[in-house]
Amino acid sequence: MEQQRDKSRVLILGSGGRESALAWAIARSKHLEKLFVAPGNAGTTQWAENVDLNPLNFAEVKDFVIREGIHMIVVGPEEPLVKGIHDYFLADANFRDLAVIGPCKEGARLEGSKQFAKDFMQRSGIPTAAYASFDLSHLAEAKQFLAGLKPPYVLKADGLAAGKGVLIEPDLASAEAALEEMLAGHKFGAASDKVVIEEFLQGVELSVFVLTDGLHYKILPEAKDYKKIGEGDTGPNTGGMGSVSPVPFADAAFMEKVENRIVKPTIEGLRREHIPYSGFLFIGLMNVDGDPYVIEYNVRMGDPETESVMPRIESDVLDLLWAVHDRNLDQVELKTSPDAAACVMMVSGGYPASYEKGFVLEGLDKLGQDALAFHAGTKTGAQGEVLSAGGRVIAVTCLAPALGEALAKAYAEVGKIGFEKMYYRKDIGKDVCR
Repeated sequence: MEQQRDKSRVLILGSGGRESALAWAIARSKHLEKLFVAPGNAGTTQWAENVDLNPLNFAEVKDFVIREGIHMIVVGPEEPLVKGIHDYFLADANFRDLAVIGPCKEGARLEGSKQFAKDFMQRSGIPTAAYASFDLSHLAEAKQFLAGLKPPYVLKADGLAAGKGVLIEPDLASAEAALEEMLAGHKFGAASDKVVIEEFLQGVELSVFVLTDGLHYKILPEAKDYKKIGEGDTGPNTGGMGSVSPVPFADAAFMEKVENRIVKPTIEGLRREHIPYSGFLFIGLMNVDGDPYVIEYNVRMGDPETESVMPRIESDVLDLLWAVHDRNLDQVELKTSPDAAACVMMVSGGYPASYEKGFVLEGLDKLGQDALAFHAGTKTGAQGEVLSAGGRVIAVTCLAPALGEALAKAYAEVGKIGFEKMYYRKDIGKDVCR
């Protein structure tokens, strides 16, 4: 077992910016022998070997684990967790020593079902918005519930919808139309067979990340991400256009409220209900007049928040992840850099609607030594060139003693990169940098 810790062979599942940042962090560990990313992207090859595996094909993943003598799997995206990849390996006695970083299927329901998560919060006394959930057979009651709320109206697909299953409608008529489109029109497929309707919370969003072994926890650096495509937070939601860490309003007093009112009751609630949970827990919060309310749980790290959180962690990340598996996280110190991190995401023109792929990324060789380029949607071309292969293409993160300085550095580096129809927001972090 000790040999595994000192010469760890690690497999990261996923292909986005989050997995790029995790690969960068794990690659710095003194305990790492070999790192793989499946399927990875053009950027993850800087730190790891890419493997052509489907993270949802558990048998295929198992074969690779056996073939390569993998000691640890770090699950990047939520879908393999919701579908039970951790349970799959636990069911085989041959993999008793394999570390799978991510919760079992029951714990992953915190993200896999909005209703399950809201009911759990209610049972655990965790502050959250008033809500009710409905399916198509209760459409009339759903409209009646909507009519009893004040605008704007929040509608959430109960299941996984690739981060796009939340609608905020300005008036009752548009909310009713959106409700029908979700339930009857299957706007988000099976994910919106059930819809959670919530009271709208007025405030500022914040992402809080927790690493837990099920008994103990560490609160990682917090972050704020920017979901809207347009500057000034306008236009449709995206997977995230950038992020900053730390968040100026999340001072010691606010974070004490977060820990006592949300983090501790969450971990205690999971234990009380015998829900096994180990790995990352991403808590989406709203700061309402200085008090934290939970918007949602996610059972993995966020994207693009990971790209600003990981660079601020000074501890050996593999030490932390092995402590999760060994259930002795309380014995490992979490060291965090006092520097601020700023991440700016470059996306394909037209995203989040239709967009083109296959454009060559220019200028990557011109980036400064202290600039971190985390690829999100890229692939390697036939001539070794880097090509755009997704909506969100690449993120640049820079650190500096002050957030304003980190943002200035990040935007200077972004200016060195170019690809056809490239777009990025020019106001990331400005709202918390005044």
